[in-house]
Amino acid sequence: MSGTVRLDGRSLTIEALEQIALRRCKVELAPEAVTRVEKAHLVLHELAAKGIPIYGFNRGVGINKDREISSDFFENYNRNLIYSHSAGIEPAATEEQVRAVLAARLNTLLLGATGVHPQVVNMYRDFLNTGIHPVLPLRGSVGAADITVLSHIGLAMIGEGDVIYKGATVPASDALRRAGLAPLKLGPKDGLAIVSSNALSAGIGALVLGEAARLLETADIVFALSLEAIRGCISPLDEAAYRLRPYEGAAESAAFVRSLLAGGDLPELDTSSKIQDPLSFRSACHVHGAARDSLAYARKLLLVQLNSSDDNPCLLADEQRIVPSSNFDVTAWTLAFEMLGIALSHVSKISCYRAIKLGTPQFTGLPRFLSPDPASAIAYGTIQKTFTSLDAEIRHLSNPVSADYFSLSGDMEDHANNTPLVVRKTAEIIDRLYYILSMEAMHAAQAIDLREAIRLGQGTREAYAAIRSVVPALSQDRFLTPDIQAVYKLLASSELLKRTKGGMAANE
Repeated sequence: MSGTVRLDGRSLTIEALEQIALRRCKVELAPEAVTRVEKAHLVLHELAAKGIPIYGFNRGVGINKDREISSDFFENYNRNLIYSHSAGIEPAATEEQVRAVLAARLNTLLLGATGVHPQVVNMYRDFLNTGIHPVLPLRGSVGAADITVLSHIGLAMIGEGDVIYKGATVPASDALRRAGLAPLKLGPKDGLAIVSSNALSAGIGALVLGEAARLLETADIVFALSLEAIRGCISPLDEAAYRLRPYEGAAESAAFVRSLLAGGDLPELDTSSKIQDPLSFRSACHVHGAARDSLAYARKLLLVQLNSSDDNPCLLADEQRIVPSSNFDVTAWTLAFEMLGIALSHVSKISCYRAIKLGTPQFTGLPRFLSPDPASAIAYGTIQKTFTSLDAEIRHLSNPVSADYFSLSGDMEDHANNTPLVVRKTAEIIDRLYYILSMEAMHAAQAIDLREAIRLGQGTREAYAAIRSVVPALSQDRFLTPDIQAVYKLLASSELLKRTKGGMAANE
């Protein structure tokens, strides 16, 4: 654990959230944000004292919005709300995912739009800083606020349920005692503030978008290595072409690939007689760029989510008003994730086609399936089944699910998005795509070995060396599962990306 991230409700970035979740940075609360929370709490109670019906405060929730909650029942009601909403099922989130969820909700609470008691806000901070991570089921939310899952955080805050603390799963009451924290005594609307947000989807979604960015840079690196391997045409990378058709993602991808190839002999080759390569090579930067553009769109909308209130009702403390709303609706950025999943399926498909082309003599001039000895070695023939089967899984996962929902709670809740499922399947696409890119990278490195005497670019040289540091050249047939796993680990850990970009920076 190192460093501290200041949260103010308005400026949380995906990178800062990753620092909290992945590197276990502590958090501190901006003083002005704490003041907003304190003011909002006072305003909420002033409004309730005037007899104004307030959802989740002096009235029930869901279809029970017509039921009055008396002041002598506030604590029991909020406790019962936590109990009744704790209905998530396995698998459980990782500790990193839990931290992302806690950070996402804490930041939105700091806007002062809930009226929650300041002690609740402090408990989110204390959970992050002491490393108390509630056991958080990932399934059960339909994506109209993650109420059935986030309630498990509420359980831990009142000293019930289980948490992960110092590497072990223990009762929440034990962890609170050992960390020197007292269980929360819930006041009016505290329970609703804890359970009713989209922090599960948003927090984990932020981690997915961070990983997607690294994946797409990795895809560019693997493509560049494959282009070296087939001695491909670089004309599709010409900067002038992207000035005429200025899609930002495609231009960024092409610029990165040009930098990877710089210093090698590929830009010096005369490929005029070849004219052009198959579309899986020629259009790679456009396809990768489309995914980059989709990612940028999803990122833009998710940042709004992370730095705004998704509470119902929405408290406008400065105006002394509380407004029933649908600010918990996340259709906008859920659709962006669906689009990203479809874009990544295109990245997957063309990677598979490049790997197939790398094993085809008419495109490479090398032995079939990149065999080191066609008379005695089969090499990369059967592995095609592996990466195409994963592509089929990705194609299935890329199908939209956000439009598939039920009308619930007495027909009051007749819209939802299945957003946690959308986020999870996007993460699963990314994981499978790392495997597919790994197998393409194995093909590219093998083709480069068979060619010999290639002067690789400054980036592709580093990438090739990284691959060969975990998997030797295929000089005779061997079982390939360990090779696939080794290269997958290299890519999925971002080690290939780090070594490639680090080596390029060192040579500048």
